[in-house]
Amino acid sequence: MRDDRQRIDRWLWHARLVRTRTAAAELAESGRVRLNGDRVTASSRPVKIGDVLTVALGGSVKILKVERLSERRGSAADAQALCEDLSPAAAPRDVEEDRRVAEREPGSGRPTKRERRALEKMRHRGPH
Repeated sequence: MRDDRQRIDRWLWHARLVRTRTAAAELAESGRVRLNGDRVTASSRPVKIGDVLTVALGGSVKILKVERLSERRGSAADAQALCEDLSPAAAPRDVEEDRRVAEREPGSGRPTKRERRALEKMRHRGPH
């Protein structure tokens, strides 16, 4: 391996963005990763120090600047040292809106499909 480059799937796995190397390869090949603004379609695409990755994960987007490369997958602290998080801060949640969605009139019957979806969306949208 060259010391100045690393496969993108290995780097994603070492940085603990995904749990397995296979999942890292699938993420890279899915097109949900951009390297310096260009869409990545191959898990073998090399990354180097200074590259900026944009990764769409679980309904959020992470913008990461590659700070280091690693030969092995280390601890969570080691993984954090591999990159600088450039992602904008998450917008504060509108608690009043959540309250309006969650409240129902007593005796109003079962929630409609639209109301159920709104409730599920609210429940799964946490402070993360």
